[in-house]
Amino acid sequence: MVQAAKRATLMPIPPVEQHTQVFDAGRISIGVEYRLLSNDIVAKSAQSQGKHLENDANFDDRGVSIHVYVNSDAGVRTERLRFDCFDEGPHYHYVDWSAQSNEIVLMDAVADGDPLAWTLDRIRTRLPHMLARAGVQNSSDGIDLGAIESLLPRVAEAAYRARYEHDDAATLDAALG
Repeated sequence: MVQAAKRATLMPIPPVEQHTQVFDAGRISIGVEYRLLSNDIVAKSAQSQGKHLENDANFDDRGVSIHVYVNSDAGVRTERLRFDCFDEGPHYHYVDWSAQSNEIVLMDAVADGDPLAWTLDRIRTRLPHMLARAGVQNSSDGIDLGAIESLLPRVAEAAYRARYEHDDAATLDAALG
């Protein structure tokens, strides 16, 4: 099944590093972050990219984001997939920074169930395929699927903790910082 992807004019809002717990598995790292999405946060990100927020846009959502990074041999961590397991509009991103491409695909919580559980399953079962779609060359080379499988319980624990134990005020302050 192919879901329609929307090509966004903005690149994803960067993770707030001090609010993101990162788990390393060699070439792949997975970050867990609780995020708020508001007009002010999106406008700040748009401004940093030299763009402006559409006047009719209305952003008001929150939830756990799972960031999938590909690590270079030089130790540079680049986000290539993001799963925004938001309360109102869960979706995921295929991110290609070199092409300045950000494709957003909506999740269907009715058909797919809990977006967070769905996301963890996709990382476990479809990661190389999804990275290839995000433009990662040789997407399965150097990826230790066993290492990813072994760290997924810790990722899941951090994600569910973030879902239920977060501080909206601190999250907002850090995002607008």
